[in-house]
Amino acid sequence: LMADVGGIAAGQLRSYIERIERLEEEKKALMTDIREVYAEAKGNGFDPKIMRQVVRLRKVERAERQEQEALLDLYLAAVEG
Repeated sequence: LMADVGGIAAGQLRSYIERIERLEEEKKALMTDIREVYAEAKGNGFDPKIMRQVVRLRKVERAERQEQEALLDLYLAAVEG
C-alpha cells in the first residue's frame, strides 16, 4: 500500500516524476546526437538551416505541404507584383 501525503499517493507520484526525469535525460542525449549529425553534415558542405526546414517539411503530409507551397507562391506573387 502506497503512503498518502495530503491525499496524494506519494509513491505513484515519485514513480511518474522519476520516469519523466529519465526520459528528459534520454531526450537531452538525443538532442546532442542530432546536433552532432547537423555538425557533421555542415562539415561536408550541407546547410543545417535548410536541412532543418527539410526535416520539418517532411513531417507535414504531402497534400498539406502542396497546399502550403501553393499559398506561398500565391502570396509571393501578390507582394512581388
